[in-house]
Amino acid sequence: MRAEKNTKKKKKWLRVTGIVFLLLVIGIGVYAYSVYNSLQSAVETMHHPVDRKSDKRTEEVSLQNKQPFSILLLGVDQRKGDKGRSDTMIVLSVNPKLNSVKMLSIPRDTRTEIVGKGTEDKINHAYAFGNEEMAMNTVENFLDIPIDYFVKVNMEGFKDIVDAVGGITVDNDLDFSQGGYHFPKGQVNLDGKKALAFTRMRHEDPRGDFGRQLRQREIIQGVLREGASLSSITKYQSIFAALGNNVRTNLTFDQMMDIQKNYRSAAGNVEQMAIKGSGTKINGIYYYIVPDQEKQRIQTELKTQLEMK
Repeated sequence: MRAEKNTKKKKKWLRVTGIVFLLLVIGIGVYAYSVYNSLQSAVETMHHPVDRKSDKRTEEVSLQNKQPFSILLLGVDQRKGDKGRSDTMIVLSVNPKLNSVKMLSIPRDTRTEIVGKGTEDKINHAYAFGNEEMAMNTVENFLDIPIDYFVKVNMEGFKDIVDAVGGITVDNDLDFSQGGYHFPKGQVNLDGKKALAFTRMRHEDPRGDFGRQLRQREIIQGVLREGASLSSITKYQSIFAALGNNVRTNLTFDQMMDIQKNYRSAAGNVEQMAIKGSGTKINGIYYYIVPDQEKQRIQTELKTQLEMK
């Protein structure tokens, strides 16, 4: 029970980590040759190619031609000797023509077909069964859209990134305490540990998950502001080190540069999507069941965002 409780707390934190990574790539320009080299070195450390082809695309997406694309964000609690499970799964669909990023969080207990395993199970088990490839294939089948890239983030990564940019400032709209810290209304300065506590609180908020999502967005925007500021020039080495130590992705350095060049304006317009369903037990195991009508609604919205016919 304790392990499960800790995992639930951690997934609130992991929800935003991969998003910050992507938006930093989109939003931060290359300041100098030394920054360029440091970024290239960090990306080489992060790069992890996958051996798969999408059944939903006949040709690979072209970032140079500014085609819409999607990324699966995996928040993984990695321990020594255990690769962990993807307790957070988020799909980002990016459309540069609309200057828009749609962000869909998939509940980890969602019951669906695990592609390559031949069974129905919780969607987050796909990573445990078959790493990034099986997770991408399973989410692709569930949403009926191509999953072009993945970004996997270790749970400690976001805390390190917040500290690497020198801390952040958020606009807090609810007075509360969490994790030994008090967060008054108004402008609040956060380091990595405080940011973790700030995103964990849910039960004291009458808005529930919606309120938590607002705080997560404040964290993301705070990191973007600090990461893109002139003061962060002197911090770039620690920022890239934090990313390199905690992030793995099949995006190459050149692809990231194409994203930074061609999709930058989309970073300012992130829209959160929600999957509606209900919890139930099957053979004593809890699952989150998404009705077919709701699944169709989500699929249609994502296909429109990706300009799929």
